Amino acid sequence: MINRWLFTHIDNSALIIFRVFFGFLIAAEAIGAIFTGWIKRTMIDPEFTFNFIGLDFLQPLPGNGMYFYFAVMGIFGLLVMIGFRYRWSMIAYTIMWAGVYFMQKSSYNNHYYLLLLLCIIMSILPAGNYFSVDVKQNPLLKKISMPRWCLLVIIIQLWIVYTYASVAKFYPDWLDYTVAKNLMAGRAHYPIVGDILQGHWAHISVTYFGILFDLLIIPLLLWKRTRFIAFCISIFFHLFNSIVFQIGIFPYLSLAFSVFFFSKEKIHRIFMKKKEFYTASEMVIPSYKRFVVPIMTVWFLIQITLPVRHWFIPGDVLWTEEGHRMSWRMMLRGRSGITNFYILDKNDPEAKRKYINKTNYLSRKQLRLVSTKPDAMWQFAQHLKEKYATEGKDIAVYVNSKISINGKEQKVFIDPEVDLANVPWNYFSTNPWIIKYNRE
Repeated sequence: MINRWLFTHIDNSALIIFRVFFGFLIAAEAIGAIFTGWIKRTMIDPEFTFNFIGLDFLQPLPGNGMYFYFAVMGIFGLLVMIGFRYRWSMIAYTIMWAGVYFMQKSSYNNHYYLLLLLCIIMSILPAGNYFSVDVKQNPLLKKISMPRWCLLVIIIQLWIVYTYASVAKFYPDWLDYTVAKNLMAGRAHYPIVGDILQGHWAHISVTYFGILFDLLIIPLLLWKRTRFIAFCISIFFHLFNSIVFQIGIFPYLSLAFSVFFFSKEKIHRIFMKKKEFYTASEMVIPSYKRFVVPIMTVWFLIQITLPVRHWFIPGDVLWTEEGHRMSWRMMLRGRSGITNFYILDKNDPEAKRKYINKTNYLSRKQLRLVSTKPDAMWQFAQHLKEKYATEGKDIAVYVNSKISINGKEQKVFIDPEVDLANVPWNYFSTNPWIIKYNRE
């Protein structure tokens, strides 16, 4: 039964047209990073980057190297779009994007993580078997169908993302409109819509529409009777996000996913009229069949369990940030704080703590990160220790930090008597120097 469900072939028009959209968008993401100044702000101007802890070997290329890096990524994206050496082009983009994702956290975004997952998935899907340069050069590669699992893996992945994004919003600051109010306050200067977004009715709409859209959009798109109206709502939702939150390619990528939900006949008729439509519905058991179910099972177990790991770490994730990344906790809170670093020369018994001017080391974006995120504070302490070690000094680094979540009262965040330069980072459990408070 499972074999019939996974390996029965269906028309592949949706996957082929999605490859074209996807390739264009990932190329735009890479090339846009060059011309918007994102690379300069994030990877060239800073003295060092806040990579994912443990991946210190991932560092930006020197000089203007990252411009060439992203230019190559853009070329690979275009090659994906036209289907030239599709598999290798997609794998190359995936590896390079993974490098970008893991080498810096100053511009961390859940959407960047989603793009990484999609790149991995697209690397294994047969998306280059039609309407591609590869097929033009080698007609034997031409296919008009694909096994059903290719469709299922995309839909299940999206369902997980949207469901967790909805469930995460069920907490007091979201439900009492605090988050929506704070988010919209930062857009008050927008022409035309800025004043509208400050209204209480707008905050109520954003709050409940956000919950309901994330929770219901996949089921509504899957059900034929609600599909078209759900698609229209998606257009409004994603264009709203694009205009108000300016989050790059991701609203348009989300709209591109719609091709997987409409009927195969409709997608074929709209986008690929000249292509033969596949109707045979054959079950083809491939040589790799024994790997599909185990790999999909492991993949989706990781996708389901990773976002809930924070429940097994003491403290509230909204406060501690431990378990926040890669959990689809999107736009849930605003963090602000005052964080100061002090060093002490351990070899001088009469030395006093010396204040560190962070602006001598960090960019504006990095200052925001290190002021509120515990892992960045720890990494900055390690950086200071290494800096002073080159001068022959062994230092301790202490932090005085007060943090506010969603504009509430500031509270002490880090134990000021712990030397962050000389404590380990706990990857899979809590870090005891983060002061915990009861969940609110």
